[in-house]
Amino acid sequence: MKKILTGLQPTGVITLGNYIGAIKQIVKYQEEYDSYLFVADLHAITIPQDKEILSQNTRDLLALYLACGVDPKKNKIYIQSENEYHTNIAWLLECNTYYGELSRMTQFKDKSQKNVNFTSGLLTYPVLMAADILAYDVDYVPVGIDQKQHVELARDIAQRFNKKYGETFVIPQPLISKEGTKVMDLITPTKKMSKSSENPKGVIRLLDDVATIRKKIMGATTDSEMVVKYDPENKPGISNLINIYVSFTQKSIPEVEKELEGKSYGDFKTKVADIIVEEISKIQERYQAIVQSNELNQILDEGKEYTRAIAKKKFEDMKYKMGFRR
Repeated sequence: MKKILTGLQPTGVITLGNYIGAIKQIVKYQEEYDSYLFVADLHAITIPQDKEILSQNTRDLLALYLACGVDPKKNKIYIQSENEYHTNIAWLLECNTYYGELSRMTQFKDKSQKNVNFTSGLLTYPVLMAADILAYDVDYVPVGIDQKQHVELARDIAQRFNKKYGETFVIPQPLISKEGTKVMDLITPTKKMSKSSENPKGVIRLLDDVATIRKKIMGATTDSEMVVKYDPENKPGISNLINIYVSFTQKSIPEVEKELEGKSYGDFKTKVADIIVEEISKIQERYQAIVQSNELNQILDEGKEYTRAIAKKKFEDMKYKMGFRR
């Protein structure tokens, strides 16, 4: 079975858009690949972090992913900072990576221009990302088009190392999957739903209480036509609600249009709210059970032990080939 690796940003805030567009993809991949899933907490500190929030967010994030259907029996689940071999491998790779390659990375150029006092970690973290990938000889890394450059750098570094020291790494491929359902902001449906939205009424978070979720759906922007019809250009608000409804019911857009023919926007919004609340309530119930038990610690201990053994073996192989031996 081919291997796949997914890194998660350590934020405790997961939106409905994240759930529909990303988490459901991971749940799908775990049936098709030998899956590695980790929290990239070391990447988070390229910008200042509150230590207590970082720690809490890491646990909350993993608990939510498990509650959403990520199966610990089908994934190696671990925290990046608990495996010292990631940073050890990254240093050996850094010494085989050129400054010009890193300074040309799009995200570095964008972020360094916005922040004059950036740390060197902002420049070098793509090499740590390469180490995350190459340590486990994964075949695929699912990324958005904006992250494809990082996988391409990992490929370049791996090929250079293999050529210089002998076959050491599998060359990974970026997996640019067809974009899942894009969930838009409920208030400004021309923009993607984002946890950093200026108006919190436009964003549903998976840990929002049920009453809040209903209120946000009922207050979603629509139009004056009063016809439930899919037309993203002219009816972005209604089209967004249809996309959400489709993703939860697995019905087709034409089926939804026929089902709601002659219904008011209020009736439609109630249906959308009902189906979201039903599923999110189950997620929240599982989430609470996980965070109040020792299940997460057991999963992480197993993942740490399993992945450390693999990464250590890769690090020792690299060291030997580079001449670090008595």
